[in-house]
Amino acid sequence: MTSEEIALTSREELNGQLKALLRRAYESGIDVEGGFECRNGADHPDWDVIITEVEKNEQSE
Repeated sequence: MTSEEIALTSREELNGQLKALLRRAYESGIDVEGGFECRNGADHPDWDVIITEVEKNEQSE
């Protein structure tokens, strides 16, 4: 993992980066399911992120 930030220009790119992050965490044994507060200081909004495991379907990647 590098300290370089990746510029995101679309929801698809955001989804791809989130997918990669969650896969790395899962493969490292981290329980990624649950709620996460993302506090970002005065210059950016704060977010509450909820991650829920879903049942796979036949089109899953």
